[in-house]
Amino acid sequence: MRRFIRIALIAGVLLAMAAGAWWAAKVMLGPASGDAAVAAVTERSPQAWIRYLLRRLEGHTKLETVFVPVLRAAQAHIEREPPAGPLPDLGKGQREQSVAPAVRGLLHTMAVNTPQAIREALLKADAGTQILVAPGLYLFRQKLRLGHDGRPDAPIALRAAQPGTVWFEFAQVEGILVDRPHWVFENLHIRGTCERHDDCEHAFHVVGRGSDVLIRNNHLSDFNAHVKVNGVDGQWPDRGRLVHNTLTNQTPRQTTKPVTPLDLVGASDWRVTDNHVTHFVKAWGNRVAFGLFMKGAGSGGRIERNLVVCTPGGISQPGVRVGISFGGGGTDTLACRADGCRQYEHRDGGAINNIVAHCNDVGLDVNRSVGILLAHNTLINTAGVSLRGGLSQARVVHNLLEGRAAARDGAQLHSEGNHALGEHLEPHLADALVLEWLDRPADAPALPGVDTDFLARPRMPVNAPGALR
Repeated sequence: MRRFIRIALIAGVLLAMAAGAWWAAKVMLGPASGDAAVAAVTERSPQAWIRYLLRRLEGHTKLETVFVPVLRAAQAHIEREPPAGPLPDLGKGQREQSVAPAVRGLLHTMAVNTPQAIREALLKADAGTQILVAPGLYLFRQKLRLGHDGRPDAPIALRAAQPGTVWFEFAQVEGILVDRPHWVFENLHIRGTCERHDDCEHAFHVVGRGSDVLIRNNHLSDFNAHVKVNGVDGQWPDRGRLVHNTLTNQTPRQTTKPVTPLDLVGASDWRVTDNHVTHFVKAWGNRVAFGLFMKGAGSGGRIERNLVVCTPGGISQPGVRVGISFGGGGTDTLACRADGCRQYEHRDGGAINNIVAHCNDVGLDVNRSVGILLAHNTLINTAGVSLRGGLSQARVVHNLLEGRAAARDGAQLHSEGNHALGEHLEPHLADALVLEWLDRPADAPALPGVDTDFLARPRMPVNAPGALR
């Protein structure tokens, strides 16, 4: 009975919103514009609908008095506030011990214990060298640069022996410029300390020749785009790996620059696995933020087994938060890998076995990208899945989600075996990231290439929808 009453209440609120949208738009813009405005809004999620109407009502005092309370009531039902207190990390992000397996090919060690020694070692170290940083806090105000290439059989590593013992504080726009191949960065805590958020852009900027980088088991906080990846002079840093990192911010970013913990442009064949990405809020400019983002005409990116929590508190604060996205974001055509991104923004990528929670927009987004697989993800308290841009094409298979899977602008969506989260999990337990079946849905055959679940356990010949087998 309570569920029926709640559904009836929300339905009534949404009907009032629809009537309010039509009336408000006709009053402000005229009959034809009013009908067009309502049509445009209904293509999008209820969350986007509410934001749209709130913006259109601004400055119209009488209409605000009538409709804003209705919209806020609907918003409170649709966008549930995350539970108080820290959410569990579910085994994702930086671990207290080094992540196995150990990096091979490190033949000798350079021990460093001062900022200047670190700076010099990064320039001097050659293939097979481990730069081992002594425990302590190290302050930097200028970009750190690399001097030599590693090799596939002999990389160069900058690392702490034990996570939680080495802290870097960066007060510069770019922390470490990675423009050489086969480097490893491991077990570090890195924090941006700029007074202006504009001045702390990236902990790592991976560019040009910086292919085959491994960024593993680090804690990165207080940057706009913690890890930025892009090409330079026709060269692209392909085959990078971002593994078991925590990417977070302590406060909303007061900047007009892109806020995207992983902002990957044009690079191909990256593997982004087992990371914990959280608290990415853009307070200025367009106020749109993305958690993990691949665009710029790259291909083959795989985003797997990550925990993405857009906002652990204040889900309805101003702005828009999207969990994982392929394509879009207004890529500068000069930054695209090929054809100015006219054919696609990303090709043959996949978001698989991720848990995405507490986003006031969609958990999974595909914009002008093709051949995308969205499989076995669990979306909690999000607007669901969106395909947009006339070129987009994606398979949306065996996901457990709140919200909807929707396509617009002529995008092609193939949907199979997806289930509504609220029919199978208790939403309020799920909000706390406690994922226990109330009613387990029917199992479906395993998907080719999806061999493990969110916890890296081997999948069975048949599996439940969602990130956990």
